[in-house]
Amino acid sequence: RDQSCGTSGADREMSNVSVTRMELLARKAQIALASQGRDLLEQKRTALMKEFMRTADTALERSDALQVSAAHASQSLARSEAMAGAESVRSAALASRGGFSLEVTTRSVMGVRVPHIEQKSASRSLLERGYSIVGASITIDETASAFEREVEAIIQLAETELRLARLGDEIQRTSRRLNALDHFLIPRLKAERDFIQMALDERERADHFRLKLVKRSLERKREMEKPR
Repeated sequence: RDQSCGTSGADREMSNVSVTRMELLARKAQIALASQGRDLLEQKRTALMKEFMRTADTALERSDALQVSAAHASQSLARSEAMAGAESVRSAALASRGGFSLEVTTRSVMGVRVPHIEQKSASRSLLERGYSIVGASITIDETASAFEREVEAIIQLAETELRLARLGDEIQRTSRRLNALDHFLIPRLKAERDFIQMALDERERADHFRLKLVKRSLERKREMEKPR
């Protein structure tokens, strides 16, 4: 039953196709255009995949760098608390609170707009950190520098991960368009082309057969009209 329903559905679709030479030429042109677009999409997806893998390698490197920075900052914090005291460290941390501005723009990578974070150094001078440079231990300064380097590593990794997400989304969209061309549009156009070609061939054979019948009929008529 399912097969018969599918066949009847295809027949109904084909019944709406105009069987003319112009339609045949149009289908051939559409197939050529769709195939060309499919090849371009395949090239784009391949290039996007290469860029995605390259960016993924960068993300792994920056993730490792962040882990190293975080470990160093944690060790420096523990050393500061041990040498200067937890209260002194907490007081310096509260005093050094402040904003950190970022400028986010976009760049085109293989035709995809990806975010780009303008890299600004998170490092601050002793005077910019807010706490007293006289009463603060040198270990607190070292801890502040370590955490500032960790912030820079976080920003670098965040930019790479955002780029990965955008590239991944574009790869998925490109793959869906490729699948639509490969499994729906191009097969449908080819089926319509073949249907039109078959119908035209059948019509040509029928016309040829009718012409032969007419020719025979005329020949018989002339034979009958000949004087005896």
